[in-house]
Amino acid sequence: MMTYLIIGITVVVSFMCFGNRALFEKLAFIPYLAVKEKQWYRLITHGFVHADTVHLLVNMFTFWSFGVYMEFLFEYMGHGRLAFFILYFGGMIVASLYDLIKKNNNPYYISVGASGAVSAVLFSSIFFDPWGEILLFAIIPIPGILFGVLYLVYCQYMAKRGGDNINHNAHFYGAVYGFLFPLILNPLYVDAFIEGLFGI
Repeated sequence: MMTYLIIGITVVVSFMCFGNRALFEKLAFIPYLAVKEKQWYRLITHGFVHADTVHLLVNMFTFWSFGVYMEFLFEYMGHGRLAFFILYFGGMIVASLYDLIKKNNNPYYISVGASGAVSAVLFSSIFFDPWGEILLFAIIPIPGILFGVLYLVYCQYMAKRGGDNINHNAHFYGAVYGFLFPLILNPLYVDAFIEGLFGI
């Protein structure tokens, strides 16, 4: 399964970067270098690098929790692994576009982590199962659709507030992309969402 392969590669690369600052900076998303030096690969490679072990574990646990489900669902619906690949890595790229535009003149800005891609996978799962339970703070079970609304509001609030070294914009745009991605596959999936949300 692609989920386990991505997790495996991400864990290995992240641990390699924990002890190698040069490799960390080579793979990290630095918009200034991506634009000025045409290092566009950073839009992807930064998703395999994490700031610390906690950052890595949270992202990979969340990805595992919803990635396996989405990978199975896409296979079942006939979209196959390519759709899952585009969902994950598309989310990674889309989540970085805001910073690519806003931060490309700041040579000191740096961002790492798979949060945008993971948010995309999570929100695609919410699209197909809006009332499925998600654990808020890993403890409190709430409907996925409610979690999604709270998550987006929180991301926007924290992005404006700033000061915590977390790229909340990446979380937000990755999530929006993931929620809309099923409609890219097939616009008729909006009917499945409405049926799942309202039971009609």
